[in-house]
Amino acid sequence: MALTPRLDFRQTQAPVMTPQLQQAIKLLQLSNLELAAFVEGELEENPLLEREESLIANAEPSDAPEPTRSDDGDAATLSEREELPSTEAPLDSDYTNVYPDDPFRPAGGTAPAARGDSDSMPGIDQTMASEVTLREHLTEQLDLSIGDATQRLIGRAMIDSIDERGYLITSTEELSEQLGCEIKLVETVLITLQTFEPTGVFARDLIECFSLQLAERNRLDPAMAAMLQNLDYLTKHDLPGLRRICGVDEEDLTDMLAELRTLDPKPGSAFDEGAVEYVTADVMMRTKQGGGWEIELNNDTLPRVLVNRAYYAEINDLAQEKDDKAFVQEKFQSANWLVRALDQRARTILKVATEIIRQQDAFFRHGVSHLKPLVLADIAAAVKLHESTISRVTTNKYMATPRGLFELKYFFTTAINSSEGGDQHSAEAVRHKIKLMIDNESSKSILSDDKIVKILRDDGVEIARRTVAKYRDSLKIPSSVERRRMKRAAG
Repeated sequence: MALTPRLDFRQTQAPVMTPQLQQAIKLLQLSNLELAAFVEGELEENPLLEREESLIANAEPSDAPEPTRSDDGDAATLSEREELPSTEAPLDSDYTNVYPDDPFRPAGGTAPAARGDSDSMPGIDQTMASEVTLREHLTEQLDLSIGDATQRLIGRAMIDSIDERGYLITSTEELSEQLGCEIKLVETVLITLQTFEPTGVFARDLIECFSLQLAERNRLDPAMAAMLQNLDYLTKHDLPGLRRICGVDEEDLTDMLAELRTLDPKPGSAFDEGAVEYVTADVMMRTKQGGGWEIELNNDTLPRVLVNRAYYAEINDLAQEKDDKAFVQEKFQSANWLVRALDQRARTILKVATEIIRQQDAFFRHGVSHLKPLVLADIAAAVKLHESTISRVTTNKYMATPRGLFELKYFFTTAINSSEGGDQHSAEAVRHKIKLMIDNESSKSILSDDKIVKILRDDGVEIARRTVAKYRDSLKIPSSVERRRMKRAAG
């Protein structure tokens, strides 16, 4: 049989991820802060996009979707002020107007036009005085305390070698080698720097940090120094052993521990340079009058953008060249796509949150002990979406409920089998039971992990001892031996 090459035609079907579909998926997994930043970039680069309040003030037609609330587990719906024309391309039909390598560049985006001199002036937020950083604070003290140029250079190198806690993370030997100077000179400068405010900066470990603070208070006596060198006894809650090492009685040790609690283990944290980001709920849930739940999106976190159709009609009539008309059409399609993509994102989030509330209804009514086992596939089957979509929706999305603020992923927990063949138990609910049992134990009856296993199995929870130990460690609860020692010392 001879082997010869030949050409064949074959027709197959395969899913295709178009560039716009890829971008829509990325929009779905963005948090509200990331989404706001993305939309801001779109508003800067697309002249046909406007904020909703701008067009409403000018009484222009609107085509932005307005989310409405979903009551008592019903599927969420969104109403549109104006239906998009049927001639527009669907979200994933155009292969050319998105840059797939840059998810945060707008579809068909170009560089923004240059602004005039008045617009390029810095804003008030850029000209306001900024807070003093830790390094600036230390550099100011360095310039006032050390006049020698060489020592000041060493001091600046040390300031550059501290972390956010204020600890020196580079050894004196390494600094001596890097700067090409004697180690004694480096240590001399370090002694001076350790007198700077806040007290405890330039310490090389926790013990030295506490020692500097106690020395500044004139409280670093031999007993306190011995306690600092044996802090591991505190982690073991072995107070009798610590008393013997320090050579003090129970009253003195109590005073020493009280003073230790007043020390700052991270003296540099007062100059934290990182901006604090607060979690904002994406979904609001409240009790509905007459029973059930009322669910709605948090409008404060939703970017509200519209397509300025009046401006589109104006510039489309003025465009004469082929390239100009293509540019206008491209921006128009891009703006319409973004409005529809934000609409679709809002619908999906509300639909998934509504189904989570329906399936975890017992948790919201009775507490964490009634949290049901739930996996992504359960929600995906109920709302007819893919599991990967559910994963993206629940990432960095939060829901404000009568029981507090929860990330949507909190409601997905693994299942623990029932010892009696009944319904499975949520791992989070079992963890909560373990915490309640330990919180309610008496000093004369400390529950071991084996005892907890027996109690849980009597309650119908099939669980292994190592699982109980793992859950106890995740709750930062000491072992039964350590708890017994702590309660004896406290009693």
